[in-house]
Amino acid sequence: MTRRRVPVRSRWRRQVRRFGITLLFVAVGSGLWYSQEREVRDQLSWMGVPEWQALTPTRLHRVLRNDGFLVGWSDLRVNPLWVSYLLTEVDDAALGPRPAFRRDWRALWPIATDSYFGSGYDRGHLAPNYAIARVHGREAQQQSFLMSNISPQRPDLNRRLWQRLEEVIIDRFVPRFGVVQVITGPVFPERFLDNAFNRVGLVEVPEAFYKIIVVPAESPMALAFIMPQGVRGDEPLDDFLVSIDEVEARTGLDFFPRLREDLAQSLEGGLVTDGWGLAEVARLPSRF
Repeated sequence: MTRRRVPVRSRWRRQVRRFGITLLFVAVGSGLWYSQEREVRDQLSWMGVPEWQALTPTRLHRVLRNDGFLVGWSDLRVNPLWVSYLLTEVDDAALGPRPAFRRDWRALWPIATDSYFGSGYDRGHLAPNYAIARVHGREAQQQSFLMSNISPQRPDLNRRLWQRLEEVIIDRFVPRFGVVQVITGPVFPERFLDNAFNRVGLVEVPEAFYKIIVVPAESPMALAFIMPQGVRGDEPLDDFLVSIDEVEARTGLDFFPRLREDLAQSLEGGLVTDGWGLAEVARLPSRF
């Protein structure tokens, strides 16, 4: 009994049809994933996630999504380039014990929890432990201890000046305005090679850190700070006020890419402290 041969053309058409169906499923699945991812990102980042004004190889990064905050992660600098989170007023916050630091499997390089030991630098949170725990819950707090949310900070910055600003945001600004958007991250020298080998293990050491705080109202308000590594820690917070334009110039980022041009000019171009009550909080002591 002879076996009937399937014409080559028929086999080819069948394979093309199967490939087309597979491609359709991939496209639909990718579209659904992207739509969900975009929705989550929009919830955590007012006026869009930060984008580069001009893309270069040293600026390539990936967006890591966590409960309560987003991280723009650089595998080259082995640092978060920006972290974005939204804080709202919460009546009853159930805070658990302080979690332990953990490695993040999503990072290309293995950054151990003890990587900073003996370096003279603290493991500095960018999405802060207390605020994230208070607003977004226990799981989000644990994720804030992933090493992808950490950058090397001098102790007087991390434990004093930086901590004071974080405390003012959650304890004073959030109750005052109801909701605030925060974007924060490191500042590196303009030329990559000038700092490429200034590292704690694999992690590049920033020269300063920025923090942008926005009240996302119909008429938005904003404050921006740049704090260098060499602070004493007891300086007034308003000594470090800058415009958002200056932060963008130092980092190369566009922080609110969907903001209307007229609003962007007024919000980002100047230093407007009216309405923040900054004089009341600028000299508050640190907890440490």
